[in-house]
Amino acid sequence: MMEIAYQPRIDSEIESLVERINPPRVCVDNDSDPECTLVKVDSANKYGILLDVVQVLADLDLVISKSYISSDGEWFMDVFHVTDQLGNKLTDRSLILYIQQAICSSRTGGITKEMQSHLKREVQQRHVCTEHTAFEITGINRPGLLSEISAVLSDIGCHVTAAVAWTHHERAAMVIYLDDGFNGGPIIDPIRKAQVKDHLDTVMEAHHIVGDESRVVVRIVEAKGAPVEWDHTERRLHELMYAEGDYENCSDCDCFSGDRCDALWRGRCERIHVAIEACNGYSMVNVKCRDRPKLLFDTVCALKELQFVVFHAVAGAKGSTAEQEYFIRKKNGCTLETEVQRERLRHCLVAAISRRASRGLKLEIRTENKMGLLSDVTRVVRENGLSITRAEMSTQGDIAVGSFYVTDVNGGETDPNAVEAVVRELGGAVVSAVKAVGMMPMRMGSTSDNSVELRDKTKSSIGRMFWSKLERLSSSIKSL
Repeated sequence: MMEIAYQPRIDSEIESLVERINPPRVCVDNDSDPECTLVKVDSANKYGILLDVVQVLADLDLVISKSYISSDGEWFMDVFHVTDQLGNKLTDRSLILYIQQAICSSRTGGITKEMQSHLKREVQQRHVCTEHTAFEITGINRPGLLSEISAVLSDIGCHVTAAVAWTHHERAAMVIYLDDGFNGGPIIDPIRKAQVKDHLDTVMEAHHIVGDESRVVVRIVEAKGAPVEWDHTERRLHELMYAEGDYENCSDCDCFSGDRCDALWRGRCERIHVAIEACNGYSMVNVKCRDRPKLLFDTVCALKELQFVVFHAVAGAKGSTAEQEYFIRKKNGCTLETEVQRERLRHCLVAAISRRASRGLKLEIRTENKMGLLSDVTRVVRENGLSITRAEMSTQGDIAVGSFYVTDVNGGETDPNAVEAVVRELGGAVVSAVKAVGMMPMRMGSTSDNSVELRDKTKSSIGRMFWSKLERLSSSIKSL
């Protein structure tokens, strides 16, 4: 019989009042752990709060090595063990203050430019900038697609101020921010917007395949007001890819069947492992894969996109292997009862994790910001027989920076001669060209013996031991 947890309907105004009376409390603790900083969050519970908190940490490119999450009932309690990219604790006072303010603001008016101005480092612009026009493009991927799109935009006088593009399972999704190159500022004129859209439609339909539903969505963000919830670029890309059905035919490791995959624990399995079972009135989801940056963000983002509520969770990494365990229900209180439901969730989680997996060679670009720059870079890549699998570019005043992951046109290894030609033609714009590593490298001291030891110690699910951790988590939060 399907398990359903009935919850009382709470008026949105009352919920907002509860948030104002009990705003989030954020404690950044550098004393409890000798190796990492603990970020403790204590707040009134609300759907989506977990993703908002993880998003703040992910946007700062912090490494989350462990996390304990509990949001059953009306209260939300989280502890995240974090370091910077070099494995150091967070000691910069401006960074600590920003984390506290950003997490609290994520539940109210959003992160402001004033908050970012006090931070003594750059924050990646993951949100739609209110001064630019945002175009969303999805469809079937093909070699040279980004080059064709950026060339058309340059030809019609549009200046690309930022762009993020993902490809996965023969699908492509991108969000491109534009200024009107002729007049500057966002593209406001409806005729001009229609012209840009028509040109982009032509590009997407140039190699139309029967059954393809490629589309161009034009969206304007008004110059006044804060971005709405889905204006976070990477969250939006996950939504676009999901809408494109890139999760279809995604499968987890077929060697996972209740026990552990020996190859994974020995660091040799690149597949993603997902297991789902019923546990104490929840659906328990166990995810194992090679560790990599923003892994927690991507899995939590997928769960929210599928309308799941995370009540409890534990996540951690050992060596190059990451393990996450979630206790979830659907937003309506139902658990996953059929194999069809469980299989769909498995496929969606595998897709969410795979989208950001880096493939090929990573080209880092830093050069003068100018009209048609994205077109120039992508043209050089295309003309040398390479294909872009993932890209991110942004402008910061007079400087443009970007990362482009390239393979050969068949998705294989890049030809060194082709790479050399790209670097030569782009001149000093390329600051590095290194083989992309889709997952985190093994930490110092990790060996195959350690992996075997970890595998043996985790024969029982970490979720089975989670309930004993909740009491310690609650005690830790109460000390805020």
